[in-house]
Amino acid sequence: MSELTLTVMRLGFLAVLWLFVIVAVQVIRSDLFGTRVTQRGAARRGGQEQQRGAQRQTAAPPQAQRRQESGRGGNSRQRRGAPTKLVVSEGTLTGTTVALQGQTISLGRAHDSTIVLDDDYASSRHARIYPDRDGQWIVEDLGSTNGTYLERTRLTTPTPIPLGAPIRIGKTVIELRK
Repeated sequence: MSELTLTVMRLGFLAVLWLFVIVAVQVIRSDLFGTRVTQRGAARRGGQEQQRGAQRQTAAPPQAQRRQESGRGGNSRQRRGAPTKLVVSEGTLTGTTVALQGQTISLGRAHDSTIVLDDDYASSRHARIYPDRDGQWIVEDLGSTNGTYLERTRLTTPTPIPLGAPIRIGKTVIELRK
C-alpha cells in the first residue's frame, strides 16, 4: 500500500473513533440530565399556551380563575361540584396543575402532549382526558404498552373519572380536583 492510502485510512479510523466517543457522551448526558423540554410557541390558542408552555407552574389564584371563567361566555360554565383542575400528585412532575377549560388533555412522552411525562413506563401518546357532553371528564387509554389505571383498575374503554380518583400512568399519578 502507498503511504497516502495508509494515512487516509488512519485519519478515517480516527474520525470514526471520535464520532463514536461523541455519540457515547451524548447518550450518557441525556441519561443523566433527561430530555430537553422546549418552550411552546405563542401561536397556540387561548389558555393552551399557558398550560403547555409552563409545565411546572401551579394554577392561578381562585380570584383569577373566577375572572377567567366569567370572561369566557355562558356556555362554558361548569356545573356545581365539577372539577376545575388536573393535578399531578406523584412522579417527576409532582405539583403540576392544568386548569380544565373544556379542551382535551393529552398525556405521554411526545413533546406535543399537554402534560409531557418523562417516564420510562409511559408511551408517546399514552392517554387522553376529555369532557363529554354532560360535563363529565373521561379518561381513555390510547393503546399504551403498560396501560392506564383508574384507581386500581386497568382501563380498556373510555371511563368517567370520579373527583379525586387517582389515574396512574407508569410512576405518575394524576387527579381531578376542585
